[in-house]
Amino acid sequence: MLKLLALAGLGYAGYRYYQKSYPSSPAFAGNQGDARIRDAGPHAMRDAPARNWTKIDEESDQSFPASDPPANY
Repeated sequence: MLKLLALAGLGYAGYRYYQKSYPSSPAFAGNQGDARIRDAGPHAMRDAPARNWTKIDEESDQSFPASDPPANY
């Protein structure tokens, strides 16, 4: 029983450590403030995109999370 309690305590301590080290808004750029939804476009991303965005990339990001694609897609 003591082993189980010790294991649970270690698990809880590890979880709390993980919570502190994980960023609160992983996808948001620093200019997003306290927003809960990221603005569209590569300027609002925390990490720079790997390649230049096309018009389709921009429109897809603007329509997310809608299930329908942009009108000119």
